[in-house]
Amino acid sequence: MNEALSRAMLRARMTDRQLAEKCGVDIKTVGRWITEGGRVPRARHRWAICEALGEDEVMLWPAATKKAIKVGPDREVVSVYPYRSSCPASLWRSLIAKAGRELTFAGYTNYFLWLEQARFGAALRRKAAQGCRVRFLLGDPDSDLTRSRERDEGVALTLSTRIRVTLAELEKIRSQPGIAARFSDGHAYLSVFRFDDDMIVTPLLTHSVGHDAPTLHLRRHQDDGMFDRFAAHTEELWKRGTPVWAEERHE
Repeated sequence: MNEALSRAMLRARMTDRQLAEKCGVDIKTVGRWITEGGRVPRARHRWAICEALGEDEVMLWPAATKKAIKVGPDREVVSVYPYRSSCPASLWRSLIAKAGRELTFAGYTNYFLWLEQARFGAALRRKAAQGCRVRFLLGDPDSDLTRSRERDEGVALTLSTRIRVTLAELEKIRSQPGIAARFSDGHAYLSVFRFDDDMIVTPLLTHSVGHDAPTLHLRRHQDDGMFDRFAAHTEELWKRGTPVWAEERHE
């Protein structure tokens, strides 16, 4: 018998029928969850039960939860997407909204953000005003490397054009203290986007554009882990970068 679940229901004063309605299952299913101690509900049902009872999953199904928890270096990998375009725009929006200390956009053009995120400039201005550091690391639209990559991509909307779109949008908000931008060529084939202790990393494959790049969502859990290594890479590029605006502020 799952005594932890039974006790949690008693504390919450919730009957089998009420929990079944909350979870969208038959009352007999709830009965089996209680009486058959080894039966573990599906993940979506566990989440619904925890929300309904106000309990933590690890308290109700400790064995199942322990089995699902990563303990090695890969625990910093939250999600993997075969293409950046398959990474939900809602995830980007949520990460931007929750960030309070650090927003770093080290994509070669960062063009897609202005298309996919509604009122992106206003959000950045608001974040910077609240004390969040906002930084953009961009490719130089006039560099030889940019021209070389344009030949590899072979698309109508060129890299230099996409970079200039970002520069034009940043020009509108550059007066806000806390927003800075620099040119760099060290991230031409690896984009890193940081949101406090979350990060999205996209390594660019040969002859492909950014939205076709495989994508990792990382979350910091340890010193000198994957997150810290990508963060250090970005910091070094920032130090070596050339300010987009001559009067760059040093916040």
